[in-house]
Amino acid sequence: MQHEHEFEAAPGLPEPLPAGERILWQGAPDWRLLAVHALHVRKVAVYFAAMMAVQALLLSAEGRPLLAPLALSAVLAVLALGLLALTAWLSARTTLYTVTTRRVVMRIGIVLTLSFNLPYKQIAGASLKSLGGQQGDIALALRGANRIAWLHLWPHARAWELRKPQPTLRCLPDAEAVGRCIHEAWSAVNPGMAVQVGPAPQAVPLTLHTAAG
Repeated sequence: MQHEHEFEAAPGLPEPLPAGERILWQGAPDWRLLAVHALHVRKVAVYFAAMMAVQALLLSAEGRPLLAPLALSAVLAVLALGLLALTAWLSARTTLYTVTTRRVVMRIGIVLTLSFNLPYKQIAGASLKSLGGQQGDIALALRGANRIAWLHLWPHARAWELRKPQPTLRCLPDAEAVGRCIHEAWSAVNPGMAVQVGPAPQAVPLTLHTAAG
């Protein structure tokens, strides 16, 4: 079977790694977590349910039949939720995150594949958002004027960070382990810079902090 990304030098990498650089971790989002936390399938389902309840009340007040209109609304709601779930599955299937000894590489894109190389020298901070258990998101704050357009990153971007988007490793099943891996690799590349792990951002070049919810 031909490799889906046949122009990659190696899975997830646009070019061969330089001598001395090695892969520490590779992985992808969990599509179910992506559907819930990035595409908000649950919230959309609650919205549709509320709209159908309002529709039923209005139809009842007017003395009109309920079955056919509510059935049509239910079918449309299921189709919409199915499209969101399919988008999450395709996004997870076409995404590969790579952590090396020198950088983080994000290969993303369903139709148009993009690869973002994020050397640790350009990463100013990182934050771990827990999604329960070991699962979570890891957002990377870029140093200085470095910037990637939010639309190029979505859904692999930190929510509501539009002015200076933060590339984010979304919905990782083993986020805490990956966070430690990035922390150690960043520290090795930036040995003269202070590092602190805490519950909130600190005034240090790299902070890995946990934000619940």
